[in-house]
Amino acid sequence: MKRRQIEPEIDSDRAERSLCEALLTLRSVNEVRAFLDDLCTPAERESMRDRWSVVPHLLAGEPYWQIHDATAVSITTIGRVARCLEQGAGGYALAAQRLQERRKPSTKATSSAR
Repeated sequence: MKRRQIEPEIDSDRAERSLCEALLTLRSVNEVRAFLDDLCTPAERESMRDRWSVVPHLLAGEPYWQIHDATAVSITTIGRVARCLEQGAGGYALAAQRLQERRKPSTKATSSAR
């Protein structure tokens, strides 16, 4: 974390809340992608992609070496993501669960098509 010589006008909690609220305003993958393009450096984007890409593998119980072979993500990063899944705030698991729910065909659509 960088040290600042002066105190910012708004505290970091308010700034982070504002960032989260900004993310919630985005309505499509393309809008989120554009926001991330503006917000993050290419290296930051790559780090986030790497972390997210190992989540499904970890949730499926795959061994680290297999995840590394499939994603080319370092064993260290895989371990960090695994630690977050086990001891973190629950964000990875929640997002993965919601994505899985979104991708499942709804039972209503299946039953009404009969």
